[in-house]
Amino acid sequence: MAAFQALFVPRCSYPARPLCFFSPSSASPKPHFVSCSSSVIAPDLVDGKIEMDASERDVIRLGLPSKGRMASETLQLLKDCQLTVRQVNPRQYVADIPQISNFEVWFQRPKDIVRKLVSGDLDLGIVGLDTVCEHGKGDEELIIVHDALGFGDCRLSLAIPKYGIFENINSLDELVQMPQWTPEKPLRIVTGFTYLGPKFVKEKGLKHVTFSTADGALEAAPAMGIADAILDLVSSGTTLRENNLKEIGDGIVLESEAVLVAGKQALIQRKGVLDTTHEILERLEAHLLALGQFTVTANMRGGSAEEVAKRILSQPSLSGLQGPTISPVFCKRSGSVIVDYYAIVICVPKKALYKSVQQLRAIGGSGILVSPLTYIFEEETPRWPALLKKLGL
Repeated sequence: MAAFQALFVPRCSYPARPLCFFSPSSASPKPHFVSCSSSVIAPDLVDGKIEMDASERDVIRLGLPSKGRMASETLQLLKDCQLTVRQVNPRQYVADIPQISNFEVWFQRPKDIVRKLVSGDLDLGIVGLDTVCEHGKGDEELIIVHDALGFGDCRLSLAIPKYGIFENINSLDELVQMPQWTPEKPLRIVTGFTYLGPKFVKEKGLKHVTFSTADGALEAAPAMGIADAILDLVSSGTTLRENNLKEIGDGIVLESEAVLVAGKQALIQRKGVLDTTHEILERLEAHLLALGQFTVTANMRGGSAEEVAKRILSQPSLSGLQGPTISPVFCKRSGSVIVDYYAIVICVPKKALYKSVQQLRAIGGSGILVSPLTYIFEEETPRWPALLKKLGL
């Protein structure tokens, strides 16, 4: 029989709140099991007032990470989108965004943001996709509104030592086929992801695996002899290498970055939430799309706008978003106003900027100006109809 042990936390019904008790083992590394009981908790007090039930409040709530790099990058992104979070006192957990009416920002731990989106205490949140998947546990109440906010990139990955019996092991299949793992002596994986870890192992059909839990410094577990492998978030991989660990092929559970997530019932039922989500989504999309583009302006000699357009469109890097904008440049010569040059304006991807400048020069472009873009508002962000489809609207 497979020695597969996993940790599953039963959901407690709302409005009763879960009281979870962790019981760590004092002996060999085994999973920390969780028991959960429901208890009715007295209403929360916020600024001396009794907190209302989610169905009774009118204000829209956005949950943001309360500390760390994710918190600072989230605030910077919102500021770049002209959504400045105004926090009167840095010790307060509540703030606002003046540009949006009837709106509150609540600073919370990422996992609590996900849980409160499910319970209805928050309407929107910005967290890592890994947090949504781990603590949301596939709950259909959670709707990903924007899946690529451009920061917090990492991956949830399985890593093993570079030395000893693992020296020549480089893939998940090779790891599983090692003869060392038996029902009596399973592969021991330490992780903080007690939902995604066992789920990944089950989906891969792996047997003879046990999980134990830990909150930090997982990289030390194999060297201490309390685990054979770790399952943790990896960004650059430097920490793994410095601790003589390596990722293995097919061992990536999840690619993650910051996402905008919402509660499904809030979007459908609560007044103003869907419209506010639309505005936030458009601001995010316009800024993130502009981050990857430059505006390039150049003068080009030509007999007509059409002739100049043909030259520009003959170059693969000069088509812009929909095509070039071409305008006549009027100059006065011998008492007459004539057109010898045309001004062209195109959007160019950052990664193709220098190549595009070279192509412009090759077809007669001069006086080339390059400017960064702040926003690009499309007719409609593609994520909006996709969101409406998810909601059945």
